[in-house]
Amino acid sequence: MRDTEDMAAEAAFDEVEEPSFSDPEDFVDDVDDEELLEDILRERPQEADGIDSVIVVDNVPQVGPERLEKLKNVVHKIFSKFGKITNDFYPEAEGKTKGYIFLEYTSPVQAQEAVKNADGYKLDKQHTFRVNLFTDFDKYVNISDEWESPEKQPFKDFGNLRHWMEDPDCRDQYSVIFESGERTGIFSNDVKEPILIEERARWTETYVRWSPKGTYLATFHQRGIALWGGEKFKQIQRFSHQGVHLIDFSPCERYIVTFSPLMDTKDDPQAIIIWDVLTGQKKRGFHCENSAHWPIFKWSHDGKFFARMTQDTLSIYETPSMGLLDKKSLKINGIKDFSWSPGDNIIAFWVPEDKDIPARVTLMQLPSRQEIRVRNLFNVVDCKLHWQKNGDYLCVKVDRTPKGTQGVVTNFEIFRMREKQVPVDVVEMKEGIIAFAWEPNGSKFAVLHGESPRISVSFYHVKNNGKIELIKMFDKQQANSIFWSPQGQFLVLAGLRSMNGALAFVDTSDCTMMNIAEHYMASDVEWDPTGRYVVTSVSWWSHKVDNAYWLWTFQGRLLQKNNKDRFCQLLWRPRPAILLSQEQIKLIKKDLKKYAKIFEQKDRLSQSKASKELVDKRRTMMEDYHKYREAAIQLYQEQRPLRLELRGGVDTDELDSNVDDWEEETIEFFINEEIIPLGDLA
Repeated sequence: MRDTEDMAAEAAFDEVEEPSFSDPEDFVDDVDDEELLEDILRERPQEADGIDSVIVVDNVPQVGPERLEKLKNVVHKIFSKFGKITNDFYPEAEGKTKGYIFLEYTSPVQAQEAVKNADGYKLDKQHTFRVNLFTDFDKYVNISDEWESPEKQPFKDFGNLRHWMEDPDCRDQYSVIFESGERTGIFSNDVKEPILIEERARWTETYVRWSPKGTYLATFHQRGIALWGGEKFKQIQRFSHQGVHLIDFSPCERYIVTFSPLMDTKDDPQAIIIWDVLTGQKKRGFHCENSAHWPIFKWSHDGKFFARMTQDTLSIYETPSMGLLDKKSLKINGIKDFSWSPGDNIIAFWVPEDKDIPARVTLMQLPSRQEIRVRNLFNVVDCKLHWQKNGDYLCVKVDRTPKGTQGVVTNFEIFRMREKQVPVDVVEMKEGIIAFAWEPNGSKFAVLHGESPRISVSFYHVKNNGKIELIKMFDKQQANSIFWSPQGQFLVLAGLRSMNGALAFVDTSDCTMMNIAEHYMASDVEWDPTGRYVVTSVSWWSHKVDNAYWLWTFQGRLLQKNNKDRFCQLLWRPRPAILLSQEQIKLIKKDLKKYAKIFEQKDRLSQSKASKELVDKRRTMMEDYHKYREAAIQLYQEQRPLRLELRGGVDTDELDSNVDDWEEETIEFFINEEIIPLGDLA
């Protein structure tokens, strides 16, 4: 029975008319292949794919068969940084290469990257590569004989990038991150109260950084770094580096270094990228094995060189080629640390002891690589390199364990960089060292030593006669950090975080304590570029309550307490180097009294102006209050009929209204009873 039903169903199905899938006669197909198959057509082989991936390298050394393999290895090492090389061709004539080669990459993008970064690469003194795309030859051959003026590019006006330097009152600016990073503001410093210049929500995703000369403000984003500047803080440049965590500027602001732990492959180094700030172009990428000690690359004072340290190797690169200096790294067995001089192209590095070979500190001149001073050290545990701001002195803090004794002794090896043969003086400290800091523009240094609660601070002066003099020592200090004024002479001894924010303001010209104060749980201390003001702050990143920043004078007088909701970070905007010569500075100091009168008069005018502004502000507030009060009274009178209607004609507007309807009621309360015996009265 079931088989019969199935046969009947199949017959009925066959009888149903088959649907038509043809387009109607008036149908117009307006969907092209590009729209329908865009993802497939994008991968379709192009006619010029192979040619677009080929580059031509000129000025290659002409070598014979015996040196050809070595040349290929050198070329492959240089050009494989830009992508995978699938093919190469070295034309030959009369047993030698012709001096130009062809290299093919897997994609045109890699070929373009090679042209952009390798053109002008200096292989040696006689050979500088010229790199072009193979397809460019047709373009150059078919150049018209008629002159065509190039298309005019629109000028991007970012405004005056140094506008803050033209402030008539010479106010400095600073950035503030608050509301746990949600808001960022730029303020102009003023004695009365900070002046808001710009404020934006979610301007950065983590923190901000000023460039060394204060030209740019760098903000961090998941996709990369953005630079802002000009009067309205317009976006100047963007650098695409996914997951960027850290950045560093060259001292000349020409280059920026970015680090991301996300983007790195064996063939295409992307962990560290060096960018050209002006063009936004990537100059070179590097691998990064360990980012614990940032910056990985350290720059020379003029930005002409940068260096990095790896195991037993110091690699020094030059700009703008971003290639190794003299095409090779320095082999230094056991190198532990290095540092550039802030005033000269001199590198200092130290190497620990190795069996019978003592530890040593070496000063090397660049680019000649000449060793200008070597200092041997014995029984060394650790070394720290501290340069004075101008590069006049180098202090090597040496922790030693002398033979036959227990514990660690610290020596300060002071190198006098401006004297012949770089003489070295030694200061020995038998107590533990907490902090060391040079006076920025002078020859003094300060040392915090001892153990809590018996911490002392000592001030030393490096004299011209070859002696180092102890000027003054203060004992029983609550401090773990030293912060010198950028102009020298004045400093702040701070007990940050665990020491509850104890502050001591010191004048080192006569070693007097100008003031002792406290900013409870302070986490940071920041001097302004002029050395006139200093800020102490409690960051939300380190402490979740009492988040604020306080403004002090260099003498320790508190001017402002600025409370910001979940305040995170304050950074002063740096100023570029002064353009005046030493003679001009001396002349200004000589006539300082004349200028002081002008500034004092200006300060008095400013104070009277501030007072007038305060009076005007209060008067305006009072006028606004009176206007509001009159409007409220008028509304109250207009609503009187409505109130009477709602309250059954009873007028409750006045306390003494409807006196006739009042009822008087007397209520007595028993308060106290006291019984006094009559006998006591007698």
